Amino acid sequence: MIAIVCPGQGSQKPGFLVEWLALEGVRAHLERLSEAAGLDLVHYGTEADEETIKDTAVAQPLIVAAGLVAGRLLADRIGPGREDLVFAGHSVGEITASALAGALTEADAMAFVRTRANAMAEAAAAAPTGMSAVLGGKEDEVLAAIEAAELTPANANGGGQVVAAGTLEQLAALAENPPARARVIPLKVAGAFHTEHMAPALEPLRELTPRLSPADPVHPLLSNTDGAPVASGAANLESLVAQVCRPVRWDLCMQTLLERGVEQLIELPPAGTLAGLAKRGMKGVPALAVNSAAELEQARSILG
Repeated sequence: MIAIVCPGQGSQKPGFLVEWLALEGVRAHLERLSEAAGLDLVHYGTEADEETIKDTAVAQPLIVAAGLVAGRLLADRIGPGREDLVFAGHSVGEITASALAGALTEADAMAFVRTRANAMAEAAAAAPTGMSAVLGGKEDEVLAAIEAAELTPANANGGGQVVAAGTLEQLAALAENPPARARVIPLKVAGAFHTEHMAPALEPLRELTPRLSPADPVHPLLSNTDGAPVASGAANLESLVAQVCRPVRWDLCMQTLLERGVEQLIELPPAGTLAGLAKRGMKGVPALAVNSAAELEQARSILG
């Protein structure tokens, strides 16, 4: 069993798509995705600086587009008919995974992420909120400290990493009184994603969904809600909307991958974050981070 996983916001790096443009069909594909996103993704993936691509409205479509580009280049290896693949994505990466698993068309995936990104950026601008990673410590003590600071454990990433989210004052209180044997590291994000602070983003997505055409996935597609495979395309779309305000349980996704006997993990670009989490949460399972043409060929070889 092979897991194809797609990263979330924060994985993007300046110029990370430069090398990909040399591959056949990539520029034309990115231009089509750019039209759907209402953004020049070629520019943002090759020329824009770090500060520019940190913008939620830019970062989310850019990350999804990068995964779709890699997915097209692997299409003959990951299409329908294989029974040894399972797909999952972290946060916005779940949109990428949904498209690659057949639950959304590319056009619908880009329409969804465009609406999601703009709505979340607007919600984040409404109040000064943020997120901090809590590394180490005992899980029960970490969760107790997060609760005591009136924060939300927005990402349970496994391997001793929980991301707390809330107001900047609440995050400062957690940093001043961290859990025993744990470090609190502020993250460079615009707001408290996957919490009730993102509630204003729900309505634009609910208004969009009747215009989309979800389908049942052709491969198992894990949900960030509980790590379980989604039951249908409609259920997946409903879950993607709710995910905006709901914690990401990547720890449960990794647990499901282990239970399904995954023997290899392949992370699509911009890769590295989930491969790193797998080293701690899926010990012994090889993880390939695909960030170059050479690594894409390794992925093709693994997929057979």
